[in-house]
Amino acid sequence: MIDRTRSTPTARTDAKTSVAQPLSKRRTGRGELRKHATLIVALLVLLLVGAFTKGQDFLSTGNMITILTLASVIGVVTVGMTFVIIGGGIDLSVGAIIALASVWCTTTATQSYGVAGMVFSALLVGLGCGLLNGALIAYGRLVPFIVTLATMVAARGLAEQISGRQSQLVTTDLLALAQDRLLGIPLLVYLFLVVVAVGWIVLERTTFGRRSAAVGGNPEAARLAGIDVRRHTLLLYAVSGLCCGIAAIMLTAQTTTGTSTNGQLYELDAIAAVVIGGTLLSGGFGTITGSILGVLVFTVIEDLFILNNLEQPIQAIGKGAIIVAVLLFQRFGRARAVPTLT
Repeated sequence: MIDRTRSTPTARTDAKTSVAQPLSKRRTGRGELRKHATLIVALLVLLLVGAFTKGQDFLSTGNMITILTLASVIGVVTVGMTFVIIGGGIDLSVGAIIALASVWCTTTATQSYGVAGMVFSALLVGLGCGLLNGALIAYGRLVPFIVTLATMVAARGLAEQISGRQSQLVTTDLLALAQDRLLGIPLLVYLFLVVVAVGWIVLERTTFGRRSAAVGGNPEAARLAGIDVRRHTLLLYAVSGLCCGIAAIMLTAQTTTGTSTNGQLYELDAIAAVVIGGTLLSGGFGTITGSILGVLVFTVIEDLFILNNLEQPIQAIGKGAIIVAVLLFQRFGRARAVPTLT
């Protein structure tokens, strides 16, 4: 008997319908709006707590700019992580890639070419690592968790080997990125907003974004609909790597050094922000807006802890408890919005 399901027009139509369905839910579903509303409420609650505990010190313009500055680097990483997770993957190597890119771009040979040489080298390292991850996962058919874990270990080790476990000082005008301000706001924040805006447009308004959700939601249906799943997976990890290169430039400008310890635990913070923002770890659903709101929630929490002079262990406990509380709040809101089928 001949199997006609793979080539019939009906099968292709069903595949395209399956691909398009999560996209329509993502753009018009009330559940997504409620997730964003939950995060906004959480931010407002944190602001009230800050106003109650620290008053004008917390609500001052200077502190608000500090929060945005602190959120800028991890926010850029989170944009790339959002694409990867929506596409059904995971990237544990982002912190180590940032460390490697920061060390590479602060070597003496690189700095002799000035800011342009440092920026180019950081972007090249980030993009190269992302392409390596994507190639091993898409064409080598390896598990994303294992591949990116191996890259995390290797990249961190290579950064230590290049730097000799020493901090490399920046001697170029790259520092102006963190020191100079426009309308009272650091240039880092503007770069962060540009990356967020580009990420939002690509995810929500382009074919690439629609295909990312399709690949993450149902790879087989995406393949039947004509999407090159392997090539698209490669591109998703390239986007993540490129974001790591940008973040490395920003972090190097902030800290004035390139070191193998840069980006420690950034992968966990980025993944947590993406999940809190409503992106499914299984792929196929998520938004840049939700992920950035998740980053802001984390950053405001850390700022509150610092202003209240809490010890590091207390900060870790409190941060974990608040994350769980926000997730539970979201889960109950989702349960009320979507009735259970019996």
